Formats: sequence, structure tokens, C-alpha cells
Amino acid sequence: MSTIVYLRMKDKIQLKQNQRVALKDIAYISTDASIKEDLQNMFIYQITEEDKNIVVLDCFIIIDFLRKYYPQIQFEVFGAEQTIINVKEKQKKPSIFLIVLVWFLLFIGTAMTIMNFHYDVSMQEVQQKLHYLLTGEKVEFPLWIQIPYSLGLGVGMLLFFNHWFKKRINEEPSPIEVELFNYQEALNNYIKKHENVLYDHKHPD
Repeated sequence: MSTIVYLRMKDKIQLKQNQRVALKDIAYISTDASIKEDLQNMFIYQITEEDKNIVVLDCFIIIDFLRKYYPQIQFEVFGAEQTIINVKEKQKKPSIFLIVLVWFLLFIGTAMTIMNFHYDVSMQEVQQKLHYLLTGEKVEFPLWIQIPYSLGLGVGMLLFFNHWFKKRINEEPSPIEVELFNYQEALNNYIKKHENVLYDHKHPD
């Protein structure tokens, strides 16, 4: 009876430029302890500058390559069929000027968006009428309504995004995190279909 090796390809990993990729880097392995370590450390791929920033390794190539060295072993793949390798570039020190500029643009843009929205829905007139209904007096700036309302906007945004700087308020993902996850999933699927070229010229002989 032949030995069975179960492989589960990792969906996405990050490695450095010119790094040698071992099987343990791109897949989880379950098999007999006698061969597991050898398989984990087996050299699969060499990242080069030609790969740029994305490499897609398909399980078909991996199994075909492994069978050359282990013809007596039966390989079974579960889960994802490809692994996306993001090639990590050398990180540059963030520019303080650029950070301040981006923060300033976001601040101005957000402020203008909020003000334009309140202008479109005539929020000040609504608050004036609400003050008149409750007090019977007409005032131009009902501050006892406007100030709590303004504070409530900030609190509402914190609750909506579920973050206070890097601290999460609760374990539930925020709507923007869900949208970013869906976008990343769609991007990964696109990469797998359009960057997945079945070739093995960089595999060791």
C-alpha cells in the first residue's frame, strides 16, 4: 500500500525577493513522520526579479514536480488549488510630509462631505423646527441640539468602523473590513486566473 501525503495549499503568503521557496512555505502537509520533514524542506521554487511582485504556484505543478522524486507516494490536495506569493520589497521610511499631506486632504474632504450632506438635507432648518416644537421659541442656532448631534456623529463613526486607532471595540468586523475582504477575495481570484501560468522552468531538476 502506497504512502499518502495530504497537501493543503496556503491561500496567500509573503516572501522576500530572491528567496528559495520550500514546500512548507506554500502548503500544510499531513503524512507519516518518516518523510514529512524531507517534504517540508524540499525546494520548490526560486523567486527572481522577473517575478516582480506576484507569483502564483498551482498545485498541479507542485504535484507533478513531487512525483518525479517520490513516484511511490500518492498526493492528495484539499482546499485551495493555488498559492499567491506576494514578493515583499524593501520598505522605505515613511515620509512625514506625505503622511501630513494625506491626513490633511482626508480631513478637508471628509469635512466638506459632511457639510454638503447637511446642507442638502437642510439639517439646520430641521434642528430649528425641532427646537421650536419642543420649546415654542424660534432661534437661529439651537446649540443644545447641535452640540450633542455633532458629538454623536463622531461616536457613531467610531461604532461604525469599530476601531479606536488600532484598538478594536468588539470582535465583529466593521462594514469597511467586510468590503475590503470581499475586494481582496475578488482580487485574489483574478490573480489566480490571470497570473497562473503553468510552467516549471525554475524548478530544480
